Amino acid sequence: MNTSAPDTTPKRSKRAYWLALAIILALIGWWFYATPRQAPDAPGRAVTTALPAGSEVALFAGGCFWCTEADFDKVPGVLATTSGYTGGKTANPTYAEVSSHTTGHAEAVQVVFDPRQVSYRQLVDYFWRTIDPTVKDRQFCDIGTPYRTAIFATSPEQLQAAKDSLAALEKTKPFTEPVVTQLQMADDFYPAEAEHQNYHQNNPVRYDFYRKGCGRDARLAQLWGTKAKP
Repeated sequence: MNTSAPDTTPKRSKRAYWLALAIILALIGWWFYATPRQAPDAPGRAVTTALPAGSEVALFAGGCFWCTEADFDKVPGVLATTSGYTGGKTANPTYAEVSSHTTGHAEAVQVVFDPRQVSYRQLVDYFWRTIDPTVKDRQFCDIGTPYRTAIFATSPEQLQAAKDSLAALEKTKPFTEPVVTQLQMADDFYPAEAEHQNYHQNNPVRYDFYRKGCGRDARLAQLWGTKAKP
């Protein structure tokens, strides 16, 4: 009778292979998630173009401007979006300065839209369902005043429409927590560095990893249910 121990070399080799692969994938994931929003080495401002005839401008802060820009790009009637900074005290801030939490700015997106296709009120109603309006000075995995949520109205009419939308939301919201999103008149808006514009289109893999890793859509589904956008 053969009493020798069974040869487990193949099983051990396979186990070692899968362990090594898991470590490699974890390291790749860590790199994507730990460095998606680092400051650029050579800042370059995006070019601001003239507004199309008959268009209007809206300004929203919804946490990471990569995600807010991507969300509004899906709306029919939105003609252009620009990631940038607003609501702070420093002129022409850089990404690094805003990220230091010392300038008072919020990451925001300027939305140029055709009011004949989509109204400002519809944009505000849509905006609510792309954010978590129940938390102050943070959105999902991003923490600090640059990631606060706010609606920056560019006219008294827009501010009133935002207030009306908020009043309607308070009556129909599917959650019990109070809404803490700020409503205020717009301040100076500064376009972000060129590498932050259309990030979801120019860096789709890294953007998707960041968005999923940050838990944005999972929280939106938890908060809004089937009404979550996009």
